[in-house]
Amino acid sequence: MMLMDIEKYMREVGERARRASRTMAAADTATRNRALLAVRDALAAARGELIAANARDLSRGKAKGLDAPLLDRLELTPQRIEAMLEGLSQVAALLDPVGSISNLRAMPSGIQVGKMRVPLGVIGIIYESRPNVTVEAASLCLKSGNASILRGGSEAIESNQALAQCLAQGLGEAGLPEHAVQVVATTDRQAVGELITMPDYVDVIVPRGGKSLIERISRDAQIPVIKHLDGVCHVYIDSAADAAKALAIAVNAKTQRYATCNAMETLLVAESRAAELLPELARRYAEHGVELRGCDKTRTLLAGIGAAQESDWYEEYLGPVLAIKLVADATEAIEHINCYGSQHTDSIVTENHSTAMRFLR
Repeated sequence: MMLMDIEKYMREVGERARRASRTMAAADTATRNRALLAVRDALAAARGELIAANARDLSRGKAKGLDAPLLDRLELTPQRIEAMLEGLSQVAALLDPVGSISNLRAMPSGIQVGKMRVPLGVIGIIYESRPNVTVEAASLCLKSGNASILRGGSEAIESNQALAQCLAQGLGEAGLPEHAVQVVATTDRQAVGELITMPDYVDVIVPRGGKSLIERISRDAQIPVIKHLDGVCHVYIDSAADAAKALAIAVNAKTQRYATCNAMETLLVAESRAAELLPELARRYAEHGVELRGCDKTRTLLAGIGAAQESDWYEEYLGPVLAIKLVADATEAIEHINCYGSQHTDSIVTENHSTAMRFLR
């Protein structure tokens, strides 16, 4: 597409989304849930096509030299497809947020005043390589009565278009407009520039991806943006932690998937538990091929690991690297997280309720 063609195409996408949003806002709970389940069934029937489309994306990505974490985010395994199907069932089972009323009170005049939850309208979502985000984003927008315009990463174009066909099929079977969910069909970056500057058609933009993407969207958008930049995530093992829980959580938080934004990047351990837990943690991390970088106190207990630099505490590795720091107590852990963290996902492992509540606050 030429530049003007992209502009025309995106305006058409916006116009269709705006029209569909009015139907979505009026659709009842049963209809929206029926659409979610119909999309689930369409995806289940199209497993082979989805895997084949994703294989083409993976092949192209490997040829372009995409790194391992990016290829991992891009891949649609049978297990991930099953997770998408389960996710659609779970979203359909959620209580309907649309129309719920809270804070209802009677005024002296006799008028009742309250807050009702209503759809936003059209939500534009811009994201990078993970094709499962296409279904996650579409399902949440559908459940909440919104239309959506989804722009996935260019590396996942074939996967996303295959998913888009299933989404359109499910919406149609439920009697809802197929344009209630539109997956942008071009990889031209100009499409993003158009999407974030269409306030007549789009009510809010949600960017999901790397820091550079989100910074660009925040800088250039003419539409309200709901954003979060970094995923510098922590687990703190408290002095009152259960050892078995602490080991299981700390290993899973890092190794389940390295490339997701809520993967642990820094492990904080209370000094009083370090000698007991660190050797076993190091052994388990070694089994997963995780490189450890530690503070001076950590390195006295784990000989041979790398020294953590100041920059490591800020780092979002998105790979098999973990920084470890020993702290005196929860207060020091909280101070470290507030200094270096990104307020994305931080966890405490403890059996002490008051310490847990203080950490959460």
